[in-house]
Amino acid sequence: MTVRLSEEQARALEVVANVENLPVSDVIRAAISSHIETRRRDPEFQAGLKDRISQARKLLDR
Repeated sequence: MTVRLSEEQARALEVVANVENLPVSDVIRAAISSHIETRRRDPEFQAGLKDRISQARKLLDR
């Protein structure tokens, strides 16, 4: 997977990784995991997910 960052984001990410003494890839994986967990707990996201699942089921039942 490729992720394109702005120059500013890339520099900031490198600083964070350096301060935390971690590889950039570890910082990215932690951020992604945190984002996914936040979404799992978000009621609006859950409602949207249930709606998408319902739409997909309707499409398959045709």
